[in-house]
Amino acid sequence: MLSRRLLRIKVVKALFAHLKSGADNMMASEKTLMASVDKAYDLYFQMLILPVELAEYARQRQELNKRKKLPTFEDLNPNTKFVDNAVIRLIANSDSVNDVVAARKLGWSQQPDLIRTLYAQLVEAPYYKEYMQREERSFDDDKRLLEEFFQEMQHCEALDEALQEMSLMWCDDLAYIVMMILRTLSNLRASHAELKVARKFKSDEDPEFVRTLFEKSLVNYDANLAYIEKFTSNWDVERIVFMDNLIIGTAIAELTSFPSIPVKVTLDEFIEISKYYSTPGSSVFINGVLDKIVASLTEEGRIRKSGLGLI
Repeated sequence: MLSRRLLRIKVVKALFAHLKSGADNMMASEKTLMASVDKAYDLYFQMLILPVELAEYARQRQELNKRKKLPTFEDLNPNTKFVDNAVIRLIANSDSVNDVVAARKLGWSQQPDLIRTLYAQLVEAPYYKEYMQREERSFDDDKRLLEEFFQEMQHCEALDEALQEMSLMWCDDLAYIVMMILRTLSNLRASHAELKVARKFKSDEDPEFVRTLFEKSLVNYDANLAYIEKFTSNWDVERIVFMDNLIIGTAIAELTSFPSIPVKVTLDEFIEISKYYSTPGSSVFINGVLDKIVASLTEEGRIRKSGLGLI
């Protein structure tokens, strides 16, 4: 399922786009936000079928090599471990995957150059060579190959560029989606006849969490800014970047609107987000300001937590 951190990032990005563009239609911006969440889930399936595409490309190459005028022994007797990988076959035959791919019009048919590039990188990878050279075959080996492949894809420039061209909504989503896929693979067993795909949300509360966090942050944006100013009076206003205020304001909305989310979770999440989406020193600044804000909001009775371990 999509992580709460990714959902928070989607909210922060939607708020940034809404406020910077001067938009005045909150519902339209919220609709775009939810579309970006749906698109992140699309990326899960798009990436899940990538090794299927690579295996098919490898199979086609092997067939072409067999038809050479003077084929070598290796051409006529290719190593089919990757082409016959049991986990890839499970993904390829999964109705749960194929139904979504067809319905959402996903796939890699428009990216032949990328597939060639990724395959060339794959066959040169040490983990792939080791896998292909082992005589024994096992489901765990097949699964381990895909796990290493997806881990490598988190740092693949060619893939990053292609995904950005395919959808701007996929910017920065890949690392979170790869983690979803790795969890999916970790749960796979040789006895499984069908791939169990991850759900979009952990619970029915997650879509409401996204909408509520966006709405509360936007509606109370000016009020939260005024509140933040009380604790940043000693700071040079010019040095407080827009994104810092936006992140702190969104954190305030979460602190005061979600009784079941621990304060520490909210603080940790938004401080981590600031490390990637604001300036190098922002996390320290935001951490210090939020500590003061939490103390003040708690004293005012605006932070009220309920649930096991929160009371």
